[in-house]
Amino acid sequence: MGMSNGVALVVGANGVIGRNLVEHLNTLEGWEIIGLSRRGGRDTGRVRHLSVDLLDADDTRDKLSGLTGVTHVFYAAYQDRPTWVGLVPPNLAMLTNVVDAVEPVARDLRHISLMQGYKVYGAHLGPFRTPARETDARPMPPEFMASQQDFLERRQRGADWTWTAIRPSVVAGFALGNPMNLAMVIAVYAAISKELGIPLRFPGKPGAYDRLLEMTDAGLLARATVWAATEERAANQAFNINNGDLFRWSEMWPKIAGHFGLEVAPPLPMSLETVMADKEPVWNAMVAKHGLQDIAYQQVSSWGFGDFVFSWDYDMFADGSKARRFGFHDFVDTEAMFLGIFDDLRNRKIIP
Repeated sequence: MGMSNGVALVVGANGVIGRNLVEHLNTLEGWEIIGLSRRGGRDTGRVRHLSVDLLDADDTRDKLSGLTGVTHVFYAAYQDRPTWVGLVPPNLAMLTNVVDAVEPVARDLRHISLMQGYKVYGAHLGPFRTPARETDARPMPPEFMASQQDFLERRQRGADWTWTAIRPSVVAGFALGNPMNLAMVIAVYAAISKELGIPLRFPGKPGAYDRLLEMTDAGLLARATVWAATEERAANQAFNINNGDLFRWSEMWPKIAGHFGLEVAPPLPMSLETVMADKEPVWNAMVAKHGLQDIAYQQVSSWGFGDFVFSWDYDMFADGSKARRFGFHDFVDTEAMFLGIFDDLRNRKIIP
């Protein structure tokens, strides 16, 4: 595409996925980057941030009406709700509001990239067909990612732009206050275990310790997302994006424990949300003792998400070969990814 690749609108720019996407685009030549989020952010170089309430159609239209140069929309926003059914209205509304605001004014719009996940295969409901493939049947609706894709497909008919749907596994990378950050859950759990002088125990369901699963590194995901959005052959397609290796916690857990200088004890099923609920004083004492960044306990970990991931007593992986057949060949070693994130968290003084 030469020097000017275009103007990227990254929706959900403060999450693990969005933040890493912004950082990746910023390393590439010829991209102008606009980040959307509720909180906004600091403008730097080629990156500017807008604070928008995407659930408010008027606010979205007002704030985005001037973005006439946008060529690529990277949609990675997410609103959490307590039920699967409840996820549909807000998450569909946010995407709809963005497209309604941008499409009429952005004359050179070329692509809309939609961030999904294995929920499209019903992975969150129970044992599903593995390895999951992009062509697999959908689960019983409602499921918000499917509704979002249906909306984009309908909207794209007869339009000049194309779409892609990107389907990572559990995404690991750095972002604070993110409700779906597994690496942070493990790091804080390990750090507190160490502080209390106890071994690192796998807290998940019986059976989850030995199942096969995989992860998606946030940096790898960013590269794949931009590749899919700019590769003509990838247009109007869905792609599973994962690190490319499988693991079992029974093998990974002792390696993680070793990295923290901890022994392991046999798994003991327990709800992290319950057993970690009273650990704020321990955390605050650790912050003072080790000179850590003064980050609130609520910000550093999302125990409920850890419980969710550690409850998978069934295989959780998808076939990533379609992306390779279309030309994306990156992969990441999952053990190295975990240990690298833990080192990064130490360097940032978030854990001791």
